[in-house]
Amino acid sequence: MKVLVPVKRVVDYNVKVRVKAVEQAVRLKEAGVVKEILVVSCGTTASQETLRTALALGADRAILVETDVELQPLAVAKLLQAVVKKESPNFAILGKQAIDDDCNQTGQMLSALLGWSQATFASKVTIADGKAEVTREVDGGLETISVNLPAVITADLRLNEPRYVTLPNIMKAKKKPLEVFKPDALGVDVSPRLATLKVEEPPTRKSGVKLADAKALVEKLRNEAKVI
Repeated sequence: MKVLVPVKRVVDYNVKVRVKAVEQAVRLKEAGVVKEILVVSCGTTASQETLRTALALGADRAILVETDVELQPLAVAKLLQAVVKKESPNFAILGKQAIDDDCNQTGQMLSALLGWSQATFASKVTIADGKAEVTREVDGGLETISVNLPAVITADLRLNEPRYVTLPNIMKAKKKPLEVFKPDALGVDVSPRLATLKVEEPPTRKSGVKLADAKALVEKLRNEAKVI
């Protein structure tokens, strides 16, 4: 069984990102469920560093879809769709949302493009008998669902605690295969479809006032706010 794990290089110097999707794939491999872990990243050449970290964590192979274009969720989903068709994994584990754009869209879009089952916000994953049993976090608590493979699973914050990369594994990662493709080679147009027109801060809230008593409050609500 093969698992596809997309990872992303993000711009935030204040945060050390530890990818739970990779950790979950490695745990499934250690349990004998998965034989091969393929990690994929879409972005600039610098994303090779992120992929090498994933290889050091325990992934077997890596693919970089190299482009300088600002990638939006639909473009990433289409690139991942092309990689899935090329590699034929049994399922994919993605992060719920990237730390930079915070979109929470790519996993769902990939599921729709592939026609695969989806299980989002996973806090526990069990793979057996051609199915994935996923405990997911919802507003009312926890929900456990069973989906047929192939499937797209997105990882929640509480899925696991990623391990630290050791120096010997960093050295081993340098010898693991890392392929590089251009979007054109996968037949995908990654041109942005959305444009940011403006970004601005919300208006500053006016300071409050202290009132002497309830009578004064009622007067302001009636005469100034006109809500009563």
